[in-house]
Formats: sequence, C-alpha cells, structure tokens
Amino acid sequence: MPSNKVLSIKEDLKEKIMQSEDAVFKELHTKEKYIEALYIKTISDETVIQDYVVKPFFEITTAERFLDYLQSHPKVKPFENEEQTLEELIRGVAILFYQDFIFIFDSKVDRNNSVLDTTVETTIQGPQSGLSESLPTNLGLIRHRYPETTLKVESTTIGAISKTKVMILHDEKLVDQDVLRRVKEFLASVDIQMFQTGEQLLDLIKKSNRALFPVMLVTERPDRVAVNLAAGKVVLLVSGSSFAVVLPTVMKDFMASMEDIYQTYWVSIFLQVLRYVGFVTSLILPGLYVAVTSYNPELFRFQLALSIAGSRTAVPYPSFVEVVIMLFMMELLTEASIRLPKAIGPTATTVGGLILGQAATEAGLVSNIMIIIVSAVAISNFVVPINAFSFSVRIVKYIILALATCFGLVGVVLGFFMFLAYMVKLDSFGQPFLTLVQTKSSKE
Repeated sequence: MPSNKVLSIKEDLKEKIMQSEDAVFKELHTKEKYIEALYIKTISDETVIQDYVVKPFFEITTAERFLDYLQSHPKVKPFENEEQTLEELIRGVAILFYQDFIFIFDSKVDRNNSVLDTTVETTIQGPQSGLSESLPTNLGLIRHRYPETTLKVESTTIGAISKTKVMILHDEKLVDQDVLRRVKEFLASVDIQMFQTGEQLLDLIKKSNRALFPVMLVTERPDRVAVNLAAGKVVLLVSGSSFAVVLPTVMKDFMASMEDIYQTYWVSIFLQVLRYVGFVTSLILPGLYVAVTSYNPELFRFQLALSIAGSRTAVPYPSFVEVVIMLFMMELLTEASIRLPKAIGPTATTVGGLILGQAATEAGLVSNIMIIIVSAVAISNFVVPINAFSFSVRIVKYIILALATCFGLVGVVLGFFMFLAYMVKLDSFGQPFLTLVQTKSSKE
C-alpha cells in the first residue's frame, strides 16, 4: 500500500484537476502490482502512455522489474514537490503513482511541430524553411544549422498566467557577456499576465524607454538565427511562436536580407544600396514635395515647374493638405491589405487604390504628380526587409512632413538631422543603434 504522504499528494492533485472534463484518472491492476495515472487527455498523448506505460505494465511480470523500468526510462523523472508537479500536469505530462513512488511521465503532445515555408521573409534563393510553433522543433532546426558545442541553451518563463517557456540561445565563445546580462535582466523584469509571442517584447521594451524604433529583430528564418549566433548575438525562442527574437539589433540588421548572402557580391551591394535609397525616399519625399512646391519652386526646371503648377490648378487646398489626404488613404489601404482575408485582400486593395487614385484626380481633389509621389513612397517603404522597422519609418515621414510644412526645405533638412541624432542616441542592450561594424573588444 502507498504511504500516507503519497495518498495525500494524490488526493490533492485529483481534487485540483479532476473537476475538468478532460482530466483522466486511470487505474491498472495485476496480481503482483498496481499503478495509477493522472493526466489531461487533450494535451497528453494517450498513444505514448499506452506504449510506454500500459503495455510494459502488463508485459513485465514482477513489481521490482517494473519499478526498475520506470526509474530508468528517459521520459520519466522523479517527483520533487506538489506545486511543480501540478504545473507539469497542466502542461501535458502524466503523473504516475506506483507503490511509494510518484513519477512524472513526459507525455506532452506537440501539434505544431511541422516545418513550414517562410511567409514574411521570403527569398528567391537559399533555404525556404521557416521556424514552427514548437520549441523542440525550432531548437533542432537551429542546431542543425549551427553545430557548435559552444551553443548554450538556457530557459526561463514569462507571464504570470501563461507561464510561457522562453529559451535563451547564445554562443558562449562569441557572446558579449554584458549584453547577455542585460538581456537576462530585461526578461526577469518583464511583468505581464499573458505572454504569447516574442513580438510582445517589442512593445514591452518600448514602454520602458519609449523607443520609436525597434531595438530587437523578430525573424522566422532559422538561417538568419544561425548567422546572428555566429555574430555573437543572443536569440530568444518562445514556446508557441514561429518567430525568434534576435538582440542586440542595430540599423544595418534591419536593412539586411538573407538574400544578400545568397547573391553575388555586386548584386548584394546593389540591393543594399537600393534599400537605403528607398529608405531615404520614403522618409523625405512627401516633405520634399511640399517644401519645393509651396516654398521653393525655383529648384525645378522651368518646364517641370509649369507642369506641376498646371496639375495643381484644380486642387482647392495647399499641397500639405493634399499630401496628408493621400498618405492617409495609402495607410488605410495598407492596413486593409493586411486585415482582409487572403483570398480577396490583394484584389480589393489593388482595385480600390486604382479607383481611388483615378477618381480623386478627376475630381480635382489631388494632382497627378501627387499620385506618383504617394505610389513612390509606398513602394519605397516596402523595400525595407523587416516589417517592424518599416512601420516606424512610416511614422517618421509625418514628422518630417510637418516640419517641411512649417519651414520648407530647412524643415526637411532639420527633420532628417533630428532623425539621425535620435538614432545616434538610441542603443540596443548597450550596442549603439548606428553601429556599422561590430568590434571584438567587448568579447576579449
């Protein structure tokens, strides 16, 4: 017969969990032995329990041999305390009560372990597989691409209610220990009820320092994770999320694509230059249009100045109102393309944009040149590889537009240098945001 302590623990666990409809308490008997199992069938794999517990229970004749089998099984670990056992139970393990022993049997079911193709960070060449929502699967994908004994994996939990498991990956030989300490302190300071995905950290760190730009990179690509581990960075994997978080992250990381590695040198340089040109165009083009048309039209060639002035003859308000209206409509179209169902999203937003632009031009609400400007700004913004950074750029262009409306070309220059000064001041876990080359002094 089990001891009174084991019986007490068993009754406490049953009282706390058996009120749920999906909780199962199973008893197995033979002449020589007796075992009880407690688990939640919706998050436990009953096939695993059948193969590794039930069948061996009836196949192994003596009680001592079955006890040896349980104690030596890799999926079985001994009982430590009741609180930890209850937490393990609601995560999918089975609790086994055998003689005077309590065992925790790992029977968790993993329904999100399929490896899918990348959907956000697509490339023409190179690997196409992305991370999944399963921590073991993600860790396996990364270890497959980063086969180093110096790769260290630590874990913690975030979320008072969700208790989400977060893995901290770093190369012990390459990582900056000061950065690693800052990351661990930040994770320990996170106070949140439900933590579902690594993207939530972007908002949590913004609340602490109100940064306009993200200071951590979210990626779905295991090859990008491996490249950043080799650069001495820290990677966070969140249970239930198909995205990894890379930190510290500087601006050149946001402007880099994995396509750069899989292309030839000069093609890679061309693509990087193209992204930076698009980035600057998206920032200053709306403000530059307002500044030149309203304050300094003499900068244009005579024919171009007449053409722009002629296209605006029917527009009844200043150029900055025209720009704000069209940019606002473009933001709405962008959001609609994200929120609409995939089957109708591209068609609805494309048709809507074409009809909206043509109707607004024919009605004299905006000029023809304004349609070109807004289209160029939208296309330039989408050239930025990382979405979180491109969203921040969408905000900054309105600040430069406001300064251009008040001060003309001086406002554009002032806004751009204010933007640069802000990025110079920004840092990501001790790493300056505008770092171009990572030095090794901090690792030596």
